Amino acid sequence: MKLFLDTAEIEEIRTVHSWGVLDGVTTNPTLFAKTSGMTYDEVLKLICGITSGPVSAEVVADDVDGMVKEGRHFAKIADNIYVKVPMSENGLAAMSRFRAEGIRTNCTLIFTANQGLLAAKAGASLLSPFVGRLDDINEDGMQVIRELAEIIRFFDIDSEVLTASVRHPRHVTEAALNGSHIATLPFKVFQQMVHHPLTDKGIVQFKKDWETARAAMPAAKKS
Repeated sequence: MKLFLDTAEIEEIRTVHSWGVLDGVTTNPTLFAKTSGMTYDEVLKLICGITSGPVSAEVVADDVDGMVKEGRHFAKIADNIYVKVPMSENGLAAMSRFRAEGIRTNCTLIFTANQGLLAAKAGASLLSPFVGRLDDINEDGMQVIRELAEIIRFFDIDSEVLTASVRHPRHVTEAALNGSHIATLPFKVFQQMVHHPLTDKGIVQFKKDWETARAAMPAAKKS
């Protein structure tokens, strides 16, 4: 399963990229609002310079023509830009037009398998169910992942399921087990995936044991 970073913070992207595990980046207006000093275009250009994987840039227009205009602009920024379009009637129409123009899209704010199926038929490259937000209202977010992943597999549809609204490492594990092609996660969750108390304790203990053993060596052997 591919792992994307859900952020617009350049240093977070550089950090995860340095680990060798970054497959792409997703952004949205809310994440961009947390940055400062740069335009959205400038942020996107920097991100695309760090990763060669898909970078999602979200439209904010509500009408079809507005979405298409914004999406065409984003698509010119870099070859790896995917235009992020919300699930709606206008969104479906815009994604259909983008497909005809060869512009790849990421359909966001999906909450049912039926919405994902419609987005796939409209031409979306990536389908983004929001599992955390479903869990928040006492629904099973992973059920949507299971259903949509099976639909895509069964009919051999040329779209990928991207698990979004990831709240904790267990979401990542469950997404992988349920056939999601991609998960996009905050920097904090990436860090949580790396660490475990027993791992951290083991590293400290190994270093302590090494230093104790080395201290007992004759001086000639240490050199």
